[in-house]
Amino acid sequence: YTTLFRSRACPPCAEILNGIQTPHRFASLGNHDALVGWEVVVDALKQHGIPTLVNSYLPFERDGSRLWFAGIRSSLEDVPDLDAAIPRQAAPNEPIILLAHEPDYALEVVKRTPQVDLMVSGHTHGGQIHLPFLGTPRLMLPRLGRRFVQGHFNVGPMQLYVNRGIGTVKLPARFMCPPELTLITLQPT
Repeated sequence: YTTLFRSRACPPCAEILNGIQTPHRFASLGNHDALVGWEVVVDALKQHGIPTLVNSYLPFERDGSRLWFAGIRSSLEDVPDLDAAIPRQAAPNEPIILLAHEPDYALEVVKRTPQVDLMVSGHTHGGQIHLPFLGTPRLMLPRLGRRFVQGHFNVGPMQLYVNRGIGTVKLPARFMCPPELTLITLQPT
C-alpha cells in the first residue's frame, strides 16, 4: 500500500519540480526512489522534461570548455554502476561532478576512480535533530550517511558536499538543523 501511495505521488512531485526555472536541470535517484521503483520516478520526471542520470552522464559545454555531470543509482537500495556513470572520454582538464545520494559512498568513489572532482549528496537531512553539546543522535543518521552528515568535505583528492535538503524522514521535525537549498558556484582552477 505504501509503495502504491508513493508511486502515485511521483507525477505531482515531478510537476512541482517542473516549475523550477533554470537553464539546465536534471535529476539523480535516491534510496526512496529505489523503494518506490526507479522506473516510476524516472518516467514521471521524463513526462515533465527532467532527464534523470541513472548510472549515466551528460556533458555541458560553454565557451569552448566542457564539464560532465554524472549520476548513479542509490548505493543503499539499488545497484550503482560507477563505471557506466563516469565518462571515459572526458579529458583530464574536464571536471566531473557526481550526483550520488548517499554521502558515505564517497569513500568507494575515491577508491575506484581519480576522475571525480566533486560529489554532491543528500540522504542525511543533515541529521535533522542537533542536540546542544551532543550533536545528532545516531538513530537519526541513515546507513551510508553516518560519516559525512552535512557540509563540505575533502575526501582524498575529491570534494564532497552534503546538502541538508528541505524535507524530513522518520520524524517530521528539525531542531537546530534548518532546511537547506544550496547554490554552488564553480570556478576554474
